[in-house]
Amino acid sequence: MTGNQTGNRTGNEKASGPKHKRDLTRRRVVMAGAGAMAAVGVGGAVVATASAGTNGEAGKKPTASAGEECYQLTSETTEGPYYIDADKLRRDITEDKEGIPLTLRLKVIDAETCKPVRNAAVDIWHCDALGLYSGYESFSEGGGTPPTDAPTGAPTDVPTGEPPAGGGGGGGHEEPTSDTRYLRGTWKTDKQGLVTFETIFPGWYRGRCVHIHTKVHVDGEWTDAGYEGGTTCHTGQFFFDEDSVLASAEVEPYSTSTTERTTLDDDTIYDGSGVQGGLLKLKYRKKNDIAQGVVGSLTVGVDPEATHTGTDDSVQPDASVPESEAASVS
Repeated sequence: MTGNQTGNRTGNEKASGPKHKRDLTRRRVVMAGAGAMAAVGVGGAVVATASAGTNGEAGKKPTASAGEECYQLTSETTEGPYYIDADKLRRDITEDKEGIPLTLRLKVIDAETCKPVRNAAVDIWHCDALGLYSGYESFSEGGGTPPTDAPTGAPTDVPTGEPPAGGGGGGGHEEPTSDTRYLRGTWKTDKQGLVTFETIFPGWYRGRCVHIHTKVHVDGEWTDAGYEGGTTCHTGQFFFDEDSVLASAEVEPYSTSTTERTTLDDDTIYDGSGVQGGLLKLKYRKKNDIAQGVVGSLTVGVDPEATHTGTDDSVQPDASVPESEAASVS
């Protein structure tokens, strides 16, 4: 994706400085075949009123009168150090990765009007079953046993102010060390604000609970080259309930991991607010058998007028580790 966004809602921002600090100033997506620009087909709608945070009754179409809030804004979180601004335009991001099949169904709506956000570009990225991120395998060191001096708890002297030079906020951005791009992808919302991805249930790594990263971009242009311009109106993470994570840990290859796992309650990023904080609604394809696959769904309430890159001071990095190890835990 390419495009300069300084002329829209971020007119007071300068298109200068490190690449990771600019909001999609330079963004290109590799087309994933001739059919990649086809309309998104979703095998089942995600109804806003089926999740907590709505003001309407379950099963009824959400409505909003003047000044009435119809859906709570979904929590903003750190971008983390492993974002790559060159993901493939595709719905199936699995590639050859082994793991429990996961269908991720998202509905993106304007939190003020409850109207669907159409033609938005939605990014997702996450680690594999053993905690490795594509492009950053060398940082993860195979997802093995944590060092004996692994820090615990949160320090009292949480850093404030501008991140160090070259950092991306939220723990600092790291440049990719390989050309792999598995478990990363971008796709557009349809006229109902729906988008679906096919992937695998993520694994875990030291310092973080199981999660998926996401970004929502609006006001850009879909072209033959991909998605150009626009602004990032939401940067967040999706989370998984403890019962499902424990069930996944009994299935290979997750069961071969020797990495200590951080629980949802102990995670420093998840804010404990349920669906508003990104907690997915999960359904097993076969009752009591997670190995057969999972469907995760969530309504994402955004403010299309806002800019949230997840790299500024408003989103603090994970405070449970020192800066030198921050790249391992966001």
